[in-house]
Amino acid sequence: MTADYRTMDVLRSLEVETAADPTRAVIWLHGLGADATDFLPIVDELDLDGLPPIRFVFPNAPMMAVTINGGYVMPAWYDVLSADFSSRREDPQGVRNSAAELEKLIARENARGIEDGHLVLAGFSQGGAVALHTGLRHPARLAGIMALSTYLPLADTLAAEAHDANRETSIFMAHGYDDGVIGFDFSQRSGEFLRQTGYRVDWHAYEMEHSVCMEEVRDISAWLRTVLA
Repeated sequence: MTADYRTMDVLRSLEVETAADPTRAVIWLHGLGADATDFLPIVDELDLDGLPPIRFVFPNAPMMAVTINGGYVMPAWYDVLSADFSSRREDPQGVRNSAAELEKLIARENARGIEDGHLVLAGFSQGGAVALHTGLRHPARLAGIMALSTYLPLADTLAAEAHDANRETSIFMAHGYDDGVIGFDFSQRSGEFLRQTGYRVDWHAYEMEHSVCMEEVRDISAWLRTVLA
């Protein structure tokens, strides 16, 4: 594999290619306070045998003050306003701004010859929320959407903003029973909401906290082999 950083008019990203001349891509967003290196090691852990060459793109979130952390400036995809999951937690404009940046990354992959139908949007925690938000509104069919240890932000606007192009797109959602950052029940309700709205949600639950476990990695591998074949 090769790895390097790319910059242009898009977010600075770390890229890893499983082989030369990739025809598939996975854009993978990290969680709050992390960076592009956070999920880099997972590429070597995934079983991608038999798949065409894949480019993994790990962008860095912009730096911003996060309300829930006392205004401390850190990498974040949007401001988190409250720890209360019964109220609006996320800054709507921040979610939309990050979605716009993610769309630029999609457009760059298109320009490099990778069709939307061969591209997966993925993310963990806050990054997974942005991947879900963006993917469901993207105007062309994607290969899949992967949302790990996260929830659906701005759910009240989905009906008005969703694009039919991704109505049948496979959505991989996974969560830990003991997640103390984003409660299991809250994430599960997001998955059920999407199912009831007609989306194809592949839901997984694991004995873990706010993290990723090896059983989950195996399930991600199987899912990627299906949607990127």
